[in-house]
Amino acid sequence: MYPKVKITQVRSLISRPSNQKATMVALGLGKMNRSVVKEVTPQVLGMIKKVTHLVVLEETE
Repeated sequence: MYPKVKITQVRSLISRPSNQKATMVALGLGKMNRSVVKEVTPQVLGMIKKVTHLVVLEETE
């Protein structure tokens, strides 16, 4: 069982490269202040690293 993390989008996708936009959509984000809870897997960590400047992370139980 993987731990979970809450990912909240805090910056806009306007004027961002298409690969960053696609990563945000793959995470389930795309609008400001939208949040999702994901399990911390290597794949999710890679996506978070790619868009870390657009999101805020919070640990959840």
